[in-house]
Amino acid sequence: MTDNSAFAELFRDVPLMAILRGMGPERSLETARTAWDLGIEVVEIPVQTASDVEALRVVAEAARARGLRVGAGTVVTPEHVRQARDAGAEFTVSPGLDIEIVRASHGAGMPSLPGVATATEVQLALSEGLTWLKAFPASLLGTGWFGAMRGPFPQATFVATGGMDAATAPAFLGAGVRVVAVGSALEDPQQLPALARLLG
Repeated sequence: MTDNSAFAELFRDVPLMAILRGMGPERSLETARTAWDLGIEVVEIPVQTASDVEALRVVAEAARARGLRVGAGTVVTPEHVRQARDAGAEFTVSPGLDIEIVRASHGAGMPSLPGVATATEVQLALSEGLTWLKAFPASLLGTGWFGAMRGPFPQATFVATGGMDAATAPAFLGAGVRVVAVGSALEDPQQLPALARLLG
């Protein structure tokens, strides 16, 4: 059994997470600072290339200086888990549910946020002790999916990821999603005020 309830403390009362995909070290750091200054404390950097891993290392170091934590995303292999740990990640996120990866991440001291899109996957994740789950791709699942899952799985807490921005986030938060993950919205000056409003 694994336990990823640490995400409750990680996110605290902040309903947004930043995903910085494929930006390289310099742009990732710049965008992470935009997120942090806005009040988005949690940043995820997918690790699919060597440049991504270096970006994770740079942003994780800057986050520690602010007392914040950064995670590795798109973690789908044991090697990704090792790279994430070595680069300073404090949690991992995966697009799907792979119990081997979940256990490897937890074994390395990083809580895992696996992706789910069906009742079967939610039930399997809960049976493993995972109560925080990434709903992906949220924009295709739609807001109604979360209401449908709440009935049989009231103990599940969802992070909506995939296709989210300042315009769509309010509807998903209103549907009971605990956290919405945004990416390119952080580089759109027109969306920043709306994101700030979501942060209160």
